Amino acid sequence: MATQRYNAGIQRAKGLLEIAAGLYDSSLSYQTRRAAENVLQTDTDLGRVLRLSLGTKKSETRPEVTLSFTTGSFREIIAVGEGKYSLAWVNPSVLLTMAYRGTGPFPKRLPVRTIAVFPSYDVIGFAVRASTGITSLAQIGKDRIPLRISTGVQPRTSLAGNATMFTISAVLSAAGFSLTDLRRWGAKFHSAPRPSDPSRRKGIETGAIDAIFDEGIKSWGKTVLEHGFRFLPIDGVVLKSMKALGYRPATLSKARFNGLTEDLPTLDFSGWPMIVCADIPSKVAYALCEAIEKRRELIPTDNYKALSVAQLCANDEEAPYDVPLHPGARRFYRERGYLK
Repeated sequence: MATQRYNAGIQRAKGLLEIAAGLYDSSLSYQTRRAAENVLQTDTDLGRVLRLSLGTKKSETRPEVTLSFTTGSFREIIAVGEGKYSLAWVNPSVLLTMAYRGTGPFPKRLPVRTIAVFPSYDVIGFAVRASTGITSLAQIGKDRIPLRISTGVQPRTSLAGNATMFTISAVLSAAGFSLTDLRRWGAKFHSAPRPSDPSRRKGIETGAIDAIFDEGIKSWGKTVLEHGFRFLPIDGVVLKSMKALGYRPATLSKARFNGLTEDLPTLDFSGWPMIVCADIPSKVAYALCEAIEKRRELIPTDNYKALSVAQLCANDEEAPYDVPLHPGARRFYRERGYLK
């Protein structure tokens, strides 16, 4: 039987993709530990922004298919809606919801659709040291408490920033004050480039930090509970305001976080959605899902489990979505029996 092979151009293109993936396991990468959980993880000097374009030669019998991929946040989602990229992989799912509805940082509705949502459980957390006596966000604003706060890096504009800092700012605004107000009241800020940054853990342990406003709660939630912090509820007018933007209510549960004395209402921050523009051809959306299925054993996941293709369209706690599946993706999931 003849050996199967790709044409020469595809061999080189596919080889480059394999090399690009392999670079994350090369000497450019190194091992660190997540600050709170002390879990070994791989970091790299390569960064995490991917810009990839794939195209074919034009043919009368085989029309051109051109694809471009990116990762990112607000600006990349807008670029997908404007057709500048074919696909973006972002997080969390609420970003896609706001883009679809034209809320939050998005001035108008964007024609975006869901291809797949990869599992990543997360919630927003507002934690304060119990010794401060603070029991609600409103109390911080009312008493103008000058906290020492660890949070993300504060951007100059919403679109230049990320989902975390937009969410933090929106929650505080709904509670009646802002990050600028906090600074004016004497608050000191520790800017963590990522939730698991080791300097955050050190600040918690030494007492240099008495509040954390952030996502990525799996990497610091356990630590603050072990060091005398309490989480503040997101409820009432604040929750109502955030739901209007597109956020789902969530629960900080005793079952997940040992040390919590009660379940607390907060905001969902789960899901890593892959998104496309609504007008991408259905056959391309279908093929993207096929590619995910074929490479599912090689795609990294955030929940320490093997990737389940059925979960990509399950709309569950780890992989929520409120934006319709692209018709091509929906056809794929139904034909393969993943979508009931």
